[in-house]
Amino acid sequence: MTENDSRPEGAGRTVLRWLYLPYAWLVFGPFLLVTTLFWGVAAVLTSKLINQRVGFHCGTIWAWCLCRVNFTWVRLSGRERTDPDQSYVIMSNHQSHFDVLAFYSSWGRQFRWVIKQELRHAPGLGWGCAAVGHIFIDRSNRERAIASLSAARPVLTNGVSVMFFPEGSRSRDGRMRPFKKGGFMMALDLGLPILPVSISGSRHVLPSRKMQISPGRIRITVHEPIDVSEYGLERRDELMADVRDKIASGLTPYERGEVDA
Repeated sequence: MTENDSRPEGAGRTVLRWLYLPYAWLVFGPFLLVTTLFWGVAAVLTSKLINQRVGFHCGTIWAWCLCRVNFTWVRLSGRERTDPDQSYVIMSNHQSHFDVLAFYSSWGRQFRWVIKQELRHAPGLGWGCAAVGHIFIDRSNRERAIASLSAARPVLTNGVSVMFFPEGSRSRDGRMRPFKKGGFMMALDLGLPILPVSISGSRHVLPSRKMQISPGRIRITVHEPIDVSEYGLERRDELMADVRDKIASGLTPYERGEVDA
């Protein structure tokens, strides 16, 4: 991936989307529906009959299959910077719905997403996520959101991490947006290190607010963990800025908002 891979889309990428459209509708779309239902049910059954840690890996297989069927190649670097037995508050930029598939398919370790409440009852996806312990929050109700995060605390031990998109929602144009403080407050409260993660190029696979998917390459960079005990609540804003800088360092100049094209 080059520095220019995440600029605004040109004519070539637009043409590729339209040429790919028959495959997307006739092959990828049905495959998405079938595998989401199948692996969602599998996650529910394995979580209940065995445990949530086993059920979690149903999602890994589901995401890996979808990436391959869509000819999306994910390169993850920096995993060696982490301790598999340590729980983290993972924080990443958010360009696309495909961020979820890219990270889930390549990380290979236990973590729980923070997901909007509206997806809880989605057939397959919602069932599986609820069964393995992903965290649903009501973004319209701050008290309920805090209660949901608090209820998840006992799970975040022995290498089980929690993942936030601190921007709160997907970037419309692929550029990183300002961060919200919720995940940082949880990290400070629990004393867990923050693991900054950069996801670059996913917007070209599935742009925000569009349903035209296409093949592509996604680069995921895992940075050195940040010890929140060195900051404390009084330096929360400084912590947020340092995490944002770490994530930005793994993105292209366009994704960082430094250039217009």
